[in-house]
Amino acid sequence: MKDTTTTNDRLKGTEKTAPVESESFGNDEGGDAGHGHKMRHGLGWGKGIVSDVKRTILTHWKEEMTNLNSKVIATSFFLYFACIAPAVTFGAIYGKATNNYIGTVEMILATAWCGIVYALIGGQPMMINGGTGPVLAFSEILYKVSKSMDVPFLTLNAWIGIWVAIYMFIGAVMDLNRVIVLCTRFTDEIFSFLISLIFIINAIGSPFSDVGVIHYFDMNHKAHDAYEDQPLYSHWASALLSLIVFIGTTQVAFLLRKFKFSPFLPSQAWRNTMTDFAVVISILIWSVIGNSFSEIPIEKLNVPSKFAPTFQCCDASCTTSWPNDCYGQTDPFGPRPWVVNLSDLNGKTWVPFMAAGPALLAFVLVFLDDGITWHLINHPSHKLNHGDAYNWDTIVVGVFVLINSMLGLPWLVAATVRSLNHIHAMAEKLPDGTFVSVHETRLSNLGIHVLVLITIFALDVLKLIPVPVLYGVFLFMGLVSLGSNQFWGRMLMFFMQPSKYPVQPYTQYMAPKRMHLFTAIQLFFFAALYAVKSIKVIAIAFPILIALCIPVRIYLLPKIFNEDELILIDSDPNTVKMWIANKEQEEELLLGGEEGGDEDDVSNHDEEEGAIKPPTPVAAAPARRRRVRTVSMPAGHFMFSEQPSALGPQLRPQMVLGGDAVFRRSLTTPSSQEEVSQIQDTALEGMDLAAPSSSNTSRKNRPRPSRAQRRANSCPTQNMMFEIQIDTGMGRMQKPLETLNESVTSSRAPEL
Repeated sequence: MKDTTTTNDRLKGTEKTAPVESESFGNDEGGDAGHGHKMRHGLGWGKGIVSDVKRTILTHWKEEMTNLNSKVIATSFFLYFACIAPAVTFGAIYGKATNNYIGTVEMILATAWCGIVYALIGGQPMMINGGTGPVLAFSEILYKVSKSMDVPFLTLNAWIGIWVAIYMFIGAVMDLNRVIVLCTRFTDEIFSFLISLIFIINAIGSPFSDVGVIHYFDMNHKAHDAYEDQPLYSHWASALLSLIVFIGTTQVAFLLRKFKFSPFLPSQAWRNTMTDFAVVISILIWSVIGNSFSEIPIEKLNVPSKFAPTFQCCDASCTTSWPNDCYGQTDPFGPRPWVVNLSDLNGKTWVPFMAAGPALLAFVLVFLDDGITWHLINHPSHKLNHGDAYNWDTIVVGVFVLINSMLGLPWLVAATVRSLNHIHAMAEKLPDGTFVSVHETRLSNLGIHVLVLITIFALDVLKLIPVPVLYGVFLFMGLVSLGSNQFWGRMLMFFMQPSKYPVQPYTQYMAPKRMHLFTAIQLFFFAALYAVKSIKVIAIAFPILIALCIPVRIYLLPKIFNEDELILIDSDPNTVKMWIANKEQEEELLLGGEEGGDEDDVSNHDEEEGAIKPPTPVAAAPARRRRVRTVSMPAGHFMFSEQPSALGPQLRPQMVLGGDAVFRRSLTTPSSQEEVSQIQDTALEGMDLAAPSSSNTSRKNRPRPSRAQRRANSCPTQNMMFEIQIDTGMGRMQKPLETLNESVTSSRAPEL
């Protein structure tokens, strides 16, 4: 009797047996909870905060504070440069936008103290706080509003910050972070791609400012002003050297990053160290090269000479700025006080209440900026095991906003690219880029910001670092975070031959036009976000446009795409795995009926829930299933993991045989005929060839497995390598199995 259950019905049935999210927002087991699009019920007022603290700080704090190793040290130095450079850059832009009320010193101080405190008490130690473009745009608009209202900027900023903190506390107590579960890949990847692209564009050359290495070729660039009186100075030579240093920094960082899997250097410990310190070594090499040409100067970091508030007062009232507002005065009266005077309202006592309005918009911006970044950090593909703490971290960030507002410091939020690079730097990966584990520690975050704090008292040292070197680090960080973005991979497919598309579920089961339509919708929202962020007049609407992505995904996209398509293109890998399993099971039942249907075979096949065969395109539906040469192996189940690449994330299967043993397939072709011969002469222990290629084996003399056995225990083997990984009490053991290379007929099933 035929089973008429649909694929979606089967998928829903499978989901019932999946781990159910308990009181945590995410899944402590490293599952996929929190990455779907169904809102969970609230936990009750304040219970989410208590749950977060118990699950993270009270459980893993001691371990995270004592697991020091060389990777922690290397990552601390790498991300120190990645944090100090934006702090100096954002500080300079803040100074221009706010008339020096907030400047470089304030940004460095905020980065240091917030980072140190968060490393000690934060719930997700892989997150890094920092300045971001949207928050900077909000502060710039707020300064203009304060001028039009004739209210001191720092006072208005402080009252709005107080209201933002109140909103953050209320949101955490009410477990408002459960709304973040409504963010799927659609929203996450638009936001992540935007932040990554900002880093890349600002490194190469922004069209909206003079930031970027390309702008050095403009003779009117500010970097050339200090040398315009030198007759032998050439801006072309300086620009060319800057470009070489910029490209060299990025290229050497990527080159050294691959040393872990190379045959060079005396031992694996040396290669691991070279990989861990790749970015730091590249920075040191190219800083020396950049400073070696005394006759060709290039731009250096512009940092203040001493630690003091950036705003210098003309007189004791400190209402005017030196030197802009007091011409002829040779020296300033002194810097502004560190603590903001909340009563300095210029007679407008209604300002503290009015501030609640714009504070609501600022809250949406901070809340979504943090929430989406936390969502990206806790993605199942990163294999973090220490849990998340959305509500507790909302409280912590709210305290940071409150204190920074009272001290006249900038607001800091979760920095997406820096946080993702923190995860990548602390991860153990396979040669193909697949995450194996992440060294979850607070020490790297603590080390980064202790170095930033030390910098405050050694500002002259920063002047030795060429700005093109830091542009190279920005480019490296942007490209690393871009490699795991599926949206970027699908954008590249606009320019590919369809038959050459990367193997992905949505390229195998979706029509190309439908896939491109989904990508085009994402591209529209990305372009709108980038335009709004870049146009200062409307930049304050940036958080509204981010929030708009959520209802568009929930209510509009289901009217354009069916449920199967949304599962394939907008779900996590394991949900896609379940969909493919049920789809293949449904097709097997139909094919079994057409062939006369051996009911015992069909029932046996249904019992093997984990046996997943390679997907076939929707367009190709043959009357009889295609026969391919296979390798029989013990029944297991496939899990899918995403591997970052230049074309975006690639989905690859892993067959779990029980416990932690994993068969991992990598598409590797033998490099020589000798290797091919050796492979073909090798027998795989515990595996029988269903169609051996050896010429001295006769088909007639070989016992043929039953159809049910072949269906349950087979997978196609074109050019494959198998490797087994086993977790033992002494750590992970990785043992390559002998490799099989078989010739296959021209009519073969598509590869996963």
